[in-house]
Amino acid sequence: MKKLALLATALALVSGSALAADMPLKALKAPPAPAFEPWDIAFGGGILSDYVFRGVTQSNHQPSVTAYFEPRYNVNKDVQLYIGSSIESIAYANRAAAEVDIYGGIRPTFGAVAFDFGVWGYLYPGGTCFLGTPTDFTGKSVGTECATNSIANGNVIKKDVSFFEVYGKGLYTVNDSWAFGVTEFYTPSFLNTGAWGDYFSGTFKYTAPGTALPNGVGMYVSGEVGRQLLGTTDSFYGTARFPNGIKYADYNTWNIGIGFTYKVFTLDLRYSDSDLSKGNCNAFTSAFNASGTSNVTPINPGGQGTGWCGAAGIAKLSFDLTAIANLK
Repeated sequence: MKKLALLATALALVSGSALAADMPLKALKAPPAPAFEPWDIAFGGGILSDYVFRGVTQSNHQPSVTAYFEPRYNVNKDVQLYIGSSIESIAYANRAAAEVDIYGGIRPTFGAVAFDFGVWGYLYPGGTCFLGTPTDFTGKSVGTECATNSIANGNVIKKDVSFFEVYGKGLYTVNDSWAFGVTEFYTPSFLNTGAWGDYFSGTFKYTAPGTALPNGVGMYVSGEVGRQLLGTTDSFYGTARFPNGIKYADYNTWNIGIGFTYKVFTLDLRYSDSDLSKGNCNAFTSAFNASGTSNVTPINPGGQGTGWCGAAGIAKLSFDLTAIANLK
C-alpha cells in the first residue's frame, strides 16, 4: 500500500507539472494589434527673434510669433493626406496685418524615402497700395489708393501680394542619425508681382543619439542650401528703363543651425544669409526703410539699399503636438 501511495503521488506531480507547462504558453499569447487610427491633428506655435523666409526677413529683423493647425488623414500606414493653416506676424512693405497660410497635400512613404506634394497659399490681408502716382510707367491707371499713398524712399508695392506655390519634397532617412532632402516650389506670380518664381534646395539633418544629452534632451544639426529663380514683373513695378516690368535678380540662400528638443518643445538657433545685393534686395522687397543712393543696379536706379536679404541670426522656441501622440 505504501508503494501504491508513492506511485500515485508521483503520477499526480507529473500530471501537475504537465498542466503547469501549458500555462506559460497561454500567458505569452500575443496581445491584439492596436487599432489603426486614420485621423490625427497636429498643432503648435512658437516665437522667433526674426522671421526669415528663403534668406529674406519678413519681419524687418524683429521678433515674430507663429501658430499652425493641421488635420491629417492616414489612408494607410504609408499614405497621409493633410490640410493646414498657419499665421505669422510680419512687418511687410505694404503694411499687411499678418501672413496667413493655407495649404494641403499628400505624403506618401516608400520605406526610407518620404515624399510630400501639395499646394501652399500665402495670404497677406490688410495691405495698402503704395505708388504715389495715378499711372504706372506704361500709362496704366493704378487707382486712387495707389496714387494717394507713397513710401518716403520711393519704393512701390501692391495692396494685395497674396500668391500660391505648388511644391514637392523628398526625404531619405539613412538611419536614426542622418537624413537628406530635396525641395522645389513653383509659382506663376511671386508675391503677386507677375514674376514667376522657382525655388529648389537641398537639406540635411543630423540627429544625435538619445544618450548624447541627459534628462531626455535631444539635439540635432540641420542646414539648407537653396536657389531662388525669378522672372519679370508686371508694369506696376516698372522703371523708366524697364517700363513693362523688371527682371528680378536670381539669388542663392543658405542656413545652418543647431536645435535642442525636450518633450514637445524645440529651441532652434540658426544662421541665415543670401548673396542678394542690397540694391537688388531693395527692388525685390520694396523695403519701407531702405535708404542711401549708392546701391544702384539696373533694376534699382534710385540706389536705395536694404539689409532685409543679409545675414541674420535666428532663435526660435516652439512646441509641436499631435492628438494621437500627446492628447490620448
